Amino acid sequence: MGEGTERGRGGSWAGVGRGGNTSGMNDGKIGVLFVCLGNICRSPLAKVVFIDQLRRRGLESRFHVDSCGTGAWHVGRGADPRSVLAAGNHGLGLEHVARQFDAGCDLDRFDVILAMDGSNLRDLLAAGADPERTFLMRSFDPTLGGAGTRTGRGELDVPDPYHGAGDGFERVYGMLERACEGMLDALVEKYRV
Repeated sequence: MGEGTERGRGGSWAGVGRGGNTSGMNDGKIGVLFVCLGNICRSPLAKVVFIDQLRRRGLESRFHVDSCGTGAWHVGRGADPRSVLAAGNHGLGLEHVARQFDAGCDLDRFDVILAMDGSNLRDLLAAGADPERTFLMRSFDPTLGGAGTRTGRGELDVPDPYHGAGDGFERVYGMLERACEGMLDALVEKYRV
């Protein structure tokens, strides 16, 4: 994995390791946290996509996976019905209760934090997230060059489909599927799981 040439992507894998989450809350599991703005569209969808990929590889028991939002607008609510539909279109169930990012807890519980876009990444870094363990989700998309790439033109953002129409949620699903697969490949290589 290459070093990031821009802080916006996060860092290298240098800070990522089983020692990264110091609380011991994950019982030796690798903690992965997906973060978007309201925690009702992109990050819960990323969570179920990633869990499905873990399940298909027989790795679900090795990971602790969650999602949250940087904002509090939707705390306590379920996932957006369009995210539920997109997941269902691919045979996945999406039961979810939105929550807000909690720096006091989440920074210790998760080894890797995945921001859906540059704004989410900036919010996470401002809240104290380690840039060596915090990445843009699509930096793992192999069609964009894979882990460690940064184009600088916003291609690594997963666009927020909340206010959009049409196939926005299906497009996001495809982006998340590719990025989750690339990230899982990278984590399997790093941790030899």
